Amino acid sequence: MSRKIGMWMYQNGGGDIIEEKIVKKLRERDITTITGMNPRNAVARNGVIYNNNVRSDELDLFFSYNAGEQTQYQVFLYQAMNRIMPMINSYEAFALTEDKFQTSFLLQNNGVATPDFQLCHRDDVSILKAIIKEWDKMVYKPTDGWGGLGLTKIENEATLDTLLPFLNQMDLRFFYVEKFLKYDNTDFRVDIVDGEFVSCYGRKASGTDWRTNITSGGSVFMREANDEVVDLAKRAAEVCKIDIAGVDIIYDMEREEYVVLEVNGIPAFATPEQEKEGLDLNDKKIDLIVDLIDRKTKK
Repeated sequence: MSRKIGMWMYQNGGGDIIEEKIVKKLRERDITTITGMNPRNAVARNGVIYNNNVRSDELDLFFSYNAGEQTQYQVFLYQAMNRIMPMINSYEAFALTEDKFQTSFLLQNNGVATPDFQLCHRDDVSILKAIIKEWDKMVYKPTDGWGGLGLTKIENEATLDTLLPFLNQMDLRFFYVEKFLKYDNTDFRVDIVDGEFVSCYGRKASGTDWRTNITSGGSVFMREANDEVVDLAKRAAEVCKIDIAGVDIIYDMEREEYVVLEVNGIPAFATPEQEKEGLDLNDKKIDLIVDLIDRKTKK
């Protein structure tokens, strides 16, 4: 009996092309793929989740790869499905890497360098003011943000005083801040699949913004990763127990070491435009993902 998986893949930016290639390679291994399984269209009745008339318990694995359309309902069903079948990534790894504090906390406790950070209750303003004096500059980060959205650079106590009323209006229960590191306004994005190094490229902040994220105006450039960067990315993915990861790394010029900024659970493939510019990570990444699905679905 052939194996069957469900897939929810992003479609913009060449995602539809990536999906076609994965489906074709899986078919060659006698693995059937049901695409377009957006959990938004699913319903749970008794012990079964139905999505487009497909029963979840008829699948051998669910592959979720769509960062831009996640809703609370979809994530809730993601967790439920992971209780009865393998997932890529697992719900535990997905939930961990969606939370910047939990990720940094786990990484530092396992000897992986990250920026210094502080989590405090929203009423502990005195702690935040003491931290800004100690660090000189810091970055406020929503614990569940992505693509650089919501990141705010705090350069002094006056900036903090201006920001706090807006944060309080958002009814935040706590604040997560990181020390702003001195770096060259570039980072390494290292893709890891199933513990294997896929590729590395660089991102550079625009002249008007300090963030390297593409959605914040950053640009991609070709960049080789040295052994230290690759080993650090592999170690971060291993600690997070994540199958597919995009690890963001910068060089801290004061501490003179590489540090992990984030571990992303849904790192994008290269777009068709980026492929034309020489970013050729897609084929290797697809092959490793197909190998991973094959291994996880073998009875």
